Amino acid sequence: MTSAYDSVNTLVKENEAQDFMTASRILIKFASNVLEYPNEEKYRKIRLTNPTVQTKLLNVSGGMECLFEMGFEEDEEFLTLKVGTSLQALRQIKGDLEKERQKLETSQNPTARCNPEPINPPVSRPTVTAQSFTASEANFFSRLQGAMGKVMSYENHSSQEKARRVIPIEELKATAQENFEVHGDERRGNNKKPYDLRDYLVLALLRWFKTSFFKWVDSLPCSFCNGPTHNTGSLPPSQEDLQYGAGRVEAHTCNVCARVTRFPRYGSAEKLLETRRGRCGEWADCFTLCCRALDFEARYVLDWTDHVWTEVFSKSQDKWLHCDPCENIMDKPLLYESGWGKKLTYIIAFAKDDIRDVTWRYTSKQKEVLSRRNLCRENWLVKTIHNVWVKVTSSLPKPRVQELERRLVKEIVGFLCAKDVSANAESLPGRTTGSIEWRRARGELGHPTEATTSAEINKSYIFRPTEEERESEIMHICYSCSKDCYIRKSSKNDKLRSWLKYSFSSTNVHRKEEFDWKMTYLARKEGTDSAEITWKFDVTGTDLRISKLELKAPSAVYEGASVSWRICSGDNCFVQAGELLKDFMTFDLQGSLTLSITAVLTGGKGENAWQHSQLFRQSMDDTENFPFEVKLCLN
Repeated sequence: MTSAYDSVNTLVKENEAQDFMTASRILIKFASNVLEYPNEEKYRKIRLTNPTVQTKLLNVSGGMECLFEMGFEEDEEFLTLKVGTSLQALRQIKGDLEKERQKLETSQNPTARCNPEPINPPVSRPTVTAQSFTASEANFFSRLQGAMGKVMSYENHSSQEKARRVIPIEELKATAQENFEVHGDERRGNNKKPYDLRDYLVLALLRWFKTSFFKWVDSLPCSFCNGPTHNTGSLPPSQEDLQYGAGRVEAHTCNVCARVTRFPRYGSAEKLLETRRGRCGEWADCFTLCCRALDFEARYVLDWTDHVWTEVFSKSQDKWLHCDPCENIMDKPLLYESGWGKKLTYIIAFAKDDIRDVTWRYTSKQKEVLSRRNLCRENWLVKTIHNVWVKVTSSLPKPRVQELERRLVKEIVGFLCAKDVSANAESLPGRTTGSIEWRRARGELGHPTEATTSAEINKSYIFRPTEEERESEIMHICYSCSKDCYIRKSSKNDKLRSWLKYSFSSTNVHRKEEFDWKMTYLARKEGTDSAEITWKFDVTGTDLRISKLELKAPSAVYEGASVSWRICSGDNCFVQAGELLKDFMTFDLQGSLTLSITAVLTGGKGENAWQHSQLFRQSMDDTENFPFEVKLCLN
C-alpha cells in the first residue's frame, strides 16, 4: 500500500522495522485519543519536551512530519491540534499506519499475528539527544511551511496585475535594450557567458526598485508634525494590520511633539505596492512579486542570520542569479560573507514549485558554515526539503519536473565543485542600507575604511550562550565599574576582566578613576564631543531566540550633557533616554537572534565637558554591586 500522505510513506520506507513499529504505535495512540475525546483540550496538545516524543519520534524519518500532516501545529513548547481543524487527515493517517503495522507483523511471523512488535532484534542506531533537536526541528519545519505559503501569494493574478500597473515596464524595457546594445557582448558570471536582454531587464528592475520606488525605513517621520522620531517599542496590531500580515507594529515616538506614529510591518507583498517602504523583509517580499509580475522565475531567499533577498533564473547563464533589491546588486553571492562579514548558517530558497538549500552558493567557507549548522540534523533537513519538493511538484507536467530535476543536478554539482574564490573575488562592500548606527550594531559595515580611526576598532567581542545558559534559557551578565569586571551570573559566575575586552565596539570611551572622590565610571575621552560603546549578544546557531531583555544601566549627567541608549534587535532599533534606565526596564524582543545595546554620550560645557556624561558611576569601595546588568530570556 502507498499512502496518500508523504509522511506515512517516509515512516514506512526510511526506517528500520523496530523504529517504525514503535513510532507508529505512538502516533496511533495520539490520533486515537483525539478521535475518542474530540472536545478534550489535553488530548489536542503534545508537549515537545515529552520524553516519548523526544526519544521515539525524533530519531525516525517521518515521525514528526506525520503529526504535522495530521494537523498539529507548532505552538511554543507544544504541538497543538486547534479546535475546528478537520480530523479527516488524522483519521486517514491513523488507518494507514494500522494497515502497515498489520502487514509488517504478518510478514515477520505469520503464525503469531497478535504479536504487537517485530521479533527481530532492534538495529543499533546512533543516539541523538532529543533536547538538541525536537523543538528546533519543529520550529525549522514551521518556518519552511510559512515561507512556502508566502511564495504562493506571489502567484495571485490580481496581485501581479496590480504590480504591473505600478512598474514602468516600457521604460525598463527601453533601458534594458540600450544597455544590452552597449554591453551585450561582455562576459558575465562564473561561466563567462554574456547576459541576454532579459538579464538586463532584471538589472533595470533592480535599479528602478531601489532608486525610484521603495524606501528604506529606520524611523518614520511624525505623522502629526513631520518631525524626527525614534523607535520606542511595539503596539498591538489592528484588525487591518493583521489582514495584511502585520503581526508586529512598531511605535515611533516624535522627538518634537512626543506623539506616536505607527509602523505596521506588513507581510503582504500586494499591500507593500501601496506603502512602498520597509526594511529588508518588505523589500524582498515586494521585489519578488514584481519579478513574478514580469514573468521571471523567482525564488524568495531566507537567510537564517536575519536577511532576505531574491533569486531570478537566467536562461542565458542557466542558473539562479542572486538579486538583492536593498543593495541594487545582482550575481554577487559572496556579498554577505565577504562584504558584510556575516557568519552564515542556513539559506533556503522558495518558489511556487521549488524549495532548495542554497547555502553553498553564498559561502566560500563551507567547513566554517557546517560547524555552525546545529539547529537540525543534516539528514533530516535533506529529507524534509526533498519531501516538500516532491509534494509541490506532484501535480506539475512531466516536462516541467524533468527541467527542475535537471536544474537541481546542475545546481548541486556547482555547489560540490565550488572553489574558495574569496581571495580572487572583487572587493565587496559592506551593507549600504539603513543608518550607520543600525549597520554597525548588526556588524554589517564590512571591512574598516581608511577613515576608520583606531579608536573604533577592537576585538568585537560577542556574548553567545554557554551550554549552561542554553539549558536554563537565561543569560545574565553584570558589570562592576569599581572592579572593572563582568560577572556571568548565568554561567558559573564566570569573571571577565576589562570593560573594553568584552564590548563589541567603542569610540572615544575610557574608564575614569577619581582618586580624590574615590569614584570610577566610563566617560568620553578628554577633548571629544561624543562617544559610543556597544555590547552585542547572539544566539545564532542555537534553537533559541531572545524573547525579552531586562536592562539596568544607570548614568550621571551634568551641565546639559546627555546619555541615550539604542537597543537593536534583529532589524528593529529603538532609543531610550539614559535617566529611564536607572532601574530595570523590560523590552519585548519578539524572538530575535541578535541584540546590540549601545550607549551614546554627548554634551556638557567647558573644558571638562567630556566628563559631564558618565556611565555606571560607582564608589571604588563598592565591590558588591553591579550598576550595569543585562538579563536575556531565551526560548
